Amino acid sequence: MKVLSMIQPWASLFILGEAQYETRTWRTNYRGPLAIHTSKKVDKAVCSHEGILYLLGKHGYTEDTLPTGMIIGTCQLINCLKVTEDKKTSAILEDGRIVSGNDYILGDFDVGSYAWEVNDRKMLDEFVPAKGRLGLWEHASLK
Repeated sequence: MKVLSMIQPWASLFILGEAQYETRTWRTNYRGPLAIHTSKKVDKAVCSHEGILYLLGKHGYTEDTLPTGMIIGTCQLINCLKVTEDKKTSAILEDGRIVSGNDYILGDFDVGSYAWEVNDRKMLDEFVPAKGRLGLWEHASLK
């Protein structure tokens, strides 16, 4: 299965459905099953933000209890859309879709970046220890 590594708290917030898109500076033509891996790094500055603390708390997490170095969930990557406008409180994607609210706040919608759209997110019952990599990578034991 293809895997994408993300820094915490972004990985958990994404797989928990708090953000509709994962934003990247690069496009992918891949569509299909995608596992979400948490890097060993936790962005502690972000975790201290009141809004992020609230979102984490809704799901029983704190900065200190976020899983790291683990594959935590799966989803289906269904689209990869270029950001065409960033209005600093919302963004417009190449298909005309407007991104705002938490979806905007929890992403990096600089013009020219890409919003990866997913559906069918699932948190794994048991997390899988794994060493992350840049880009999309393969994990043989996930199906």
